[in-house]
Amino acid sequence: MALGSEGLRAYSAPGKALVAGGYLVLDRAYDSYVVALSSRMHAVVKKDDGGAGEEETVVSVKSPQFLDGEWVYLFKDGVCTEQNGKVNPFAQSTVSTVLAYINPNQHSKIQITVFSDSGYHSQENTTTRSSGSRQYSYHSQKITDVPKTGLGSSAGLVTVLTTALYSCYSPDLDLKSKQQLQIIHNLAQIAHCQAQGKVGSGFDIAAATFGSIVYKRFDPSLINNLKPANEITPLEDHKQLVKLVNETKWGIRNDKVALPNGIRLIMGDIKGGSNTPKLVSKVLKWRSEDPESSKIYNELDKSNMKYVESLDKINKLCDTNPYEYEKLLDFVKTHNSIQVMESDEEKLQFFKQIIKATSIVRSNFRKITIKSGAEIEPEPQTRLLDECNKINGVISGVVPGAGGYDAISLLVEERSVDNLIQSTKNNELFQNVTWMDLHEEADGIQKEQLGDYIELL
Repeated sequence: MALGSEGLRAYSAPGKALVAGGYLVLDRAYDSYVVALSSRMHAVVKKDDGGAGEEETVVSVKSPQFLDGEWVYLFKDGVCTEQNGKVNPFAQSTVSTVLAYINPNQHSKIQITVFSDSGYHSQENTTTRSSGSRQYSYHSQKITDVPKTGLGSSAGLVTVLTTALYSCYSPDLDLKSKQQLQIIHNLAQIAHCQAQGKVGSGFDIAAATFGSIVYKRFDPSLINNLKPANEITPLEDHKQLVKLVNETKWGIRNDKVALPNGIRLIMGDIKGGSNTPKLVSKVLKWRSEDPESSKIYNELDKSNMKYVESLDKINKLCDTNPYEYEKLLDFVKTHNSIQVMESDEEKLQFFKQIIKATSIVRSNFRKITIKSGAEIEPEPQTRLLDECNKINGVISGVVPGAGGYDAISLLVEERSVDNLIQSTKNNELFQNVTWMDLHEEADGIQKEQLGDYIELL
C-alpha cells in the first residue's frame, strides 16, 4: 500500500570504513579513525495514532528492494514479536529497544520503509528504480541471500531505524543537537549489540550517527550489565533503559574529522570475503597469551596516531596556504608513494608521515597474521596493496576494519582516481577487485527530502 505524503519524514545514515585502529578499536585504551561514506541507509516513516480498543503498537518495516522484504512487529506489554514469525534480528531488536525506552502510553501504527544505497550489496542481477535525485538497486533475492560489501549495513539500518522510530515520539527532533544525537547513538548501540548477541566496539554505529570521527569506544559493561527484558517487568526494563540512555556517561570519544580537500578514500570490494568474528576471536586469543602482543599494539597505536595527526596537519595546510597545498597535490598526482618518500621536497613531510605510518601498521598486521593465524593482511592482499603503491596518485592503502579478504581501502589524490581504475583494469592481480563508486560524506545521521523516495513508496 502506498503511503500518503502527509506526516512522512525521511532520514539517512552513512556507511563506514575503519582506516586506522583495526583491533585496537576494541580496547578503550586506544583511539581509531573512522570515515563515513556516501553509501547511505535510508528510512521513511509515518505514524498513525491508534484508536480506542487497540492493545499493541504495530510497527511495519518494509524493504522493497529485496524479495519478501517486510516484517510486522507487535509490541505489547514490553514484548516485541514478529506477526508472521519472520526473522530479522536487527530490525526486531531496534523496534524492541526503542519502544521499551519510550514506553508509549498510546498505541500507534507505524510504517517504516527502508532503502539502501547500492554500495552495501553486490549488484549482480539487479534492476534500477529512481525517485527524485536518487537511484536504488532492486534485487531478485531475499536480503539474507545477497552478498554484502562490508560497509556496515546492519549498523546503518539500526541507526536509521532508531532515528525514524524515535522521531515518532519526539516531533521536535533536532539532529544538530548533541544531546539528541547521543540518545540516538546510545539506543542504537544497545539495539545493535543485543541483535548480535555480543558487545562489539561500536565504531560502526558511532560513524552512522556522528559521521567521520576519531573514536574511542564505550565500556562494554554498560550494555552487559543490562538485565534481560524477559527477566524483569516492562516498567523495570523501561527505567533501566532511560537510566542508561539519558543519565549515564558513556565516555566515548567522537571528535568530528574530515579528509583533506582533494584526497579521496577509495574502496575496492573483493569477491570472496572473510568471517570477521573468527578473525577477531583468533586475535584476542593471541593477545591474551602472547606477552609480545602489547608491544605490537603500542606500535600500532603510535603509527595510527601519527596517521591521524598528519591528516589534521594536511587539513590545516590546505586552509592556511591553499596555493602551496595545490602544488603538493600536483606532485602527488604525478608520482607514486615510493617516489614521494624519496623526494627532497620538505613540504611533503605530512604525506611522507602518512605513508610511513601506514607501512608500519601494515607490517605489524602481517606480524599478527603470522602469530595469531588470523589472516588480517594475507599475502594476496599484500600483493594488491604493494601494486597500488606503484600507481601515481595513490598515497597509501590498508586492509580496513578487521582485515581479511573483504576489501582494500586507499587514500588517493582525487584527480588520480581514473588513473587508478585504468592502471588496474587489465592487471590480473585485480581481477576480483571492484572499485566502488564512493566518497567520504563526513556527516552522520541526517534528515532527507521526501522527493528522493516518494515515487517508490
